[in-house]
Amino acid sequence: MSKTIPIVDAQHAGSAYQHVPGHPDPQLSAVAKGTPTGEYLRRYWQPVALSADVTDRPQMVRILGEDLVLFRDKAGRPGLLYPRCMHRGTSLYYGHVEEAGIRCCYHGWLFAVDGTCLNQPCEPEGGLRREAARQPWYPVEERYGLVFAYMGPPEKKPVLPRYDILEDLEEGEFIEVNGDSFIAYADHMEDPNVPYHWLQNWENIMDPYHVYILHSTFSGIQFAENFKILPRVDFEAVDGGVIYHAWRDLEDGRQLERINSALFPNISAIPMVDASPGQGRWIGWHVAVDDQHFRGFFAARTKQPGNFAPFKMHNGKSWTELSEQEKQDFPGDFEAQFGQGRVTLHGEEHLATSDRGIALLRRQMKQQIAIVQQGGDPAGVHFNEADALVRIRSGNFYTTSDKTETDAA
Repeated sequence: MSKTIPIVDAQHAGSAYQHVPGHPDPQLSAVAKGTPTGEYLRRYWQPVALSADVTDRPQMVRILGEDLVLFRDKAGRPGLLYPRCMHRGTSLYYGHVEEAGIRCCYHGWLFAVDGTCLNQPCEPEGGLRREAARQPWYPVEERYGLVFAYMGPPEKKPVLPRYDILEDLEEGEFIEVNGDSFIAYADHMEDPNVPYHWLQNWENIMDPYHVYILHSTFSGIQFAENFKILPRVDFEAVDGGVIYHAWRDLEDGRQLERINSALFPNISAIPMVDASPGQGRWIGWHVAVDDQHFRGFFAARTKQPGNFAPFKMHNGKSWTELSEQEKQDFPGDFEAQFGQGRVTLHGEEHLATSDRGIALLRRQMKQQIAIVQQGGDPAGVHFNEADALVRIRSGNFYTTSDKTETDAA
């Protein structure tokens, strides 16, 4: 058992030799079935793929520590099944998709998208008891160009929520989607699985101070000139999440109020990072792949594609174009978050007043975890369609000296 080495005198205080390594918070770090956070995340719908990417070609997906096979039958219905065929264990990744479902390559058992066994060709009459066979499956629904899965207790399945900023599209508007973990890389990646814990990315949404340091002074202007001003900040627990208000007094006499939202369990609503005025139009999901990887999905309301064009991090270069030395000299979110380790050591943190949003978000999240552990329903979960519309407050709002709103940038 390790112990702290006593400090001999003040001259040696803080020596790394006396340091005892910390540990991740066990209540927050694990996402597998049966863990506190894993069960909490499973009480919500999680995006698993872009709708356009789900075809009659089976694909493997990993989410919340589970490996699953995703496909779309030839009638157009998406399905998400446990990959090992219940008959003899061969992976359905090698199955062929048909009108009614997916057929195992080994002995031809055919499973519908809800796991129902429809045919056992080597058995008498196609399987006299095939109705008793059920391949493990998860329900899926499509919305906003994404495929969502519910992986929690069947009797607790909520309705799939809607978000006001993605509803009631005007003429010429459409929903642009991205599954390349844009929020971590600001670029398009061949492998969208980001190699660190999902919470390190999600809780960053409640850290307005890093925008002032990392994105505006340390690495130069990565977002907008207005963010060079140290903001006055207030954090607020709201129904279903946490928001912050960050006020900046601009040189031209106007004031910028930036509102950012982190919604349970792993959703962000970020205003435009170029500081352009108006309500935010993005929704992001920070989806845990496992304990050390996550994947980011985004949906944006727009009239023009290109919301997810590679972001220029330095000298006109996107993240994938930067050398390792340039990433050291001009780090962004990936470097700051990956630099915490695959799973940050919460026991080594020294939270300060500027971390009030992080502390509040974690505290609120732990309260929701406790509600789930006690058999209750966490915030943001609804079982009636009429209650499932989420209203987003995020945006960049400018006021003049007389407090009247203006659209001037």
